[in-house]
Amino acid sequence: MEDSAKRNEIHLVDDLCAAASCTDGFVEDETCANDKDFICDSCDAVFSEKCQLDKHVLCYKGKKLHSCKLCTKSFSRKYHLLVHSRTHTKEKPYSCDVCNHAFSDKINLWHYRTHTNEKPYSCDVCNRCFSHKQHLDNHYRIHTNEKPYSCDVCNKNFFQMSDLNNHFRTHTNEKHYSCDVCNKKFSFKHNLTVHYRIHTKEKPYSCDICHKSFSQKIHLNYHNLTHTNEKPYSCDVCNKSYSQKHNLTIHYRTHSNEKPYSCDVCSKRFHKKQIMNEHQLIHTNEKPYSCDICYKKFYLKRHLTSHYRIHIKEKPHLCDICNKGFSRKQQLTNHYRTHTKEKPFPCDICKKSFSQKDNLVTHHQIHTKEKLYFCELCKKGFLRKQQLNSHYLTHTNERPFSCDVCHKAFSQKGNLNNHYLTHTKDKPYSCDVCKKMFSCKSNLKRHFHSHEKEKP
Repeated sequence: MEDSAKRNEIHLVDDLCAAASCTDGFVEDETCANDKDFICDSCDAVFSEKCQLDKHVLCYKGKKLHSCKLCTKSFSRKYHLLVHSRTHTKEKPYSCDVCNHAFSDKINLWHYRTHTNEKPYSCDVCNRCFSHKQHLDNHYRIHTNEKPYSCDVCNKNFFQMSDLNNHFRTHTNEKHYSCDVCNKKFSFKHNLTVHYRIHTKEKPYSCDICHKSFSQKIHLNYHNLTHTNEKPYSCDVCNKSYSQKHNLTIHYRTHSNEKPYSCDVCSKRFHKKQIMNEHQLIHTNEKPYSCDICYKKFYLKRHLTSHYRIHIKEKPHLCDICNKGFSRKQQLTNHYRTHTKEKPFPCDICKKSFSQKDNLVTHHQIHTKEKLYFCELCKKGFLRKQQLNSHYLTHTNERPFSCDVCHKAFSQKGNLNNHYLTHTKDKPYSCDVCKKMFSCKSNLKRHFHSHEKEKP
């Protein structure tokens, strides 16, 4: 009996304990020894040669004899059942001696290589290095395009078994993992782990260059590309390059006009899920982000951040041609096209082109006569939301834009800008016919009509 117990504690793996396969096909162990017995972890049968054990194991292939008593999940090996049971007990007996991070499975001590940055496995095609052999094997399939794992529901193929398992849950809608703080449920343990960092504010991944921290390693990887300015993913239609493959996929939809995401309230379609999620806030009218200076509310945190710069006069985005500053990066991008004369957004009806997508959307409504924005007080309709916002001020008599020279107040920022020119005597708008100068573009347009009336 004592000898049998001892045999259950030891195994042989070519006289060395190979971390990647130490438990593979054997009972869980704590030591490695040059013993001649090979033990099946499904039925405890003992063999003197490994080839005998291998043949015997084939009898159990595909069979899951070990069932969890708590959730009825089944496993082909005792060890896998043992590791799984720890998801119920929350037991994590293995600890990293560098960061004290705890693990339920001994094999997860591979985590130690994240500290040493050791990557002993190298791809002989692209020379990329990996910390684990399994990661190299999975990566290599990218070069061979081998997808050996197939979904038996939709026949979609995958590079890795884990990808197939994750995909399969999209059919079953299975969500086993629940957050013990907010009770939100997840299909995958990894997603729960990442979500939990929202509560703990933990950001374990730090950039070596600027020391910015991230909650997910993939976010750190994307961030690192901002330092190298590397953009390995290129569009084969317009040659535009991206640092992330996901962004290239989204960009492709601008060519194909594919909009796979649909709002379940108004059925409006979007090419990007994030944009759809932001759009849906319009229906709920939820504005959770409030400015602590003027108390204006916003749907999105980034809109509040941009708005806040109006108060502190911060303009971190500078044009490298004229040094004009902007509070938002998108404003700089739009401004830059005034120098390049680039108009990448053409109307598919009249072929007129625009430098900004918002202007194209607004222009398109001229063809459709569609007015999406309506005043709640007088029901007047407008093509653009900005027009509606400006119109609202006629009801409230609010004039939030004040001249810092004479303190005259205006309901619209554009009117304030035009007013400023009366102090500076600047007249930047010139008539092409008579060369008369104007301080305001609208005055130039009115003047230009006088020439049109003169025509016979």
